[in-house]
This record gives sequence, structure tokens and C-alpha cells, in this order.
Amino acid sequence: MGGDPVTRIAAHTRSRARDLRREMTPQERKLWTKLREVNRMLGAHFRRQAPVGPYIADFAEFGRRLVIEVDGGGHGGPRDRARDAWFAAEGFTVLRFWNADVDGNLEGVMRLVLDALEACPPPPSPPHEGEGRRRATGAASGSNGGRS
Repeated sequence: MGGDPVTRIAAHTRSRARDLRREMTPQERKLWTKLREVNRMLGAHFRRQAPVGPYIADFAEFGRRLVIEVDGGGHGGPRDRARDAWFAAEGFTVLRFWNADVDGNLEGVMRLVLDALEACPPPPSPPHEGEGRRRATGAASGSNGGRS
């Protein structure tokens, strides 16, 4: 199976991501509310409980290659370091926040998220179909597009 390892998602991973979206923690819900505002206001496209390769990120903005993890007390060990290393090898920046940070300092968490978005600009949009060709054709033929 060739191609990009980020987009090859196993069926069981997709299914588990759906389950996790239904079972979000209170801190994930709180952060998701703020990230949805960022989506609307800044044109970001965060997804929640997003499958990324063999992992499920709490939140991911694929265009900017940004992953956000919200961790309780059972995180931060060797498994998380391996996940972070995999994400980094795939070009993702990972932000990790403790539940207590989301509960007690959501404004500070969001400041770090906004700073990371600014540091990871989205890729440039490709030109719309035909934009370049239309100008080149008109210039080459001396046509003014039917206008006098």
C-alpha cells in the first residue's frame, strides 16, 4: 500500500476516532468550542479526534500540520514520546496541554494555539482552474476577450 502514511487510515482507527468524538472529555469539549471559533474567525480547519496515520490526534489542523493533545494524568510517558516523534517525522508540530491548563488557563492555552497557527501558515492556494491559461491565451493571441 503506497502513498502518504498520514492518509492511510485503518478502518479500526477510523471507528475508534468516531467513538472518541462521542466520548470527549470536558476539557476536550471546552477546547473544541474555542477551536471552532478559530475555524470560523481565522479560516483554520481544526478537526477533533482526527485519525492521523496510526494515531488519533485530539485535534489536528492538517493544512498547517498542527496537532493539539489534551492530556490527563496518564499521559506524557514513552508512548506519547513515540507519538510525538512520529508526528514530527511527518512534519507536524505538536502542542500538549494538561487538563488543568485547559480548566484553569484556557486563555493562555488559546494564546499558544494562535501563536502556533501564526508560525505554521497554511500552504498557498493553487490558482483556480483556467485562471493562468485564460490570461496566457488572451495575451498570446492579442485578443481582448471580445471587448472593444
